[in-house]
Amino acid sequence: MKEVFLLLGSNQGDRENFLSKALDMISEKAGTILCKSAVYETEPWGFDDPVPFLNQAIEINTGFTPAELLEQLLTIETQLGRIRPFDGCGCSVPVSYTGRTIDLDILFYGQMLVFTDHLMIPHPRLHERKFSLIPMNEIAPDFIHPLLKKTISVLLQGCADRSRVEKVELMNDK
Repeated sequence: MKEVFLLLGSNQGDRENFLSKALDMISEKAGTILCKSAVYETEPWGFDDPVPFLNQAIEINTGFTPAELLEQLLTIETQLGRIRPFDGCGCSVPVSYTGRTIDLDILFYGQMLVFTDHLMIPHPRLHERKFSLIPMNEIAPDFIHPLLKKTISVLLQGCADRSRVEKVELMNDK
């Protein structure tokens, strides 16, 4: 198994519905969902926005290469109304964060390292962000970051991010 982990996020429109639709579309187009975290409400990271995000980490099994998986995820984002000011992950452009209907990030693709203009795996800033680490810690606390050589739980313990991250109960969970 490849241990492919994704992070889903939404802070525009019907956030819960966008997460639900994204999960359905990932199952249809990208791979089988093996595990998913609870949903967390989180402060926007790196920009000011009055609407918090809903975030969720999932593990999938996929037959796609990392580049093919990225293409599938970008297609899903577009179909769910995401407008990107740049192509791919934005690895080669200055970082400028904004609100979005849906954001689908590849956090890890097993222990693979990918560094291109359009894709960076592992995600380059996940170890700095509690909104990534807390849901990841829920589903894979012992997963070892391939560059930092630390488990998710150790990275979470050392994370300096003080943003609010709270587990939420969604209407579909009741």
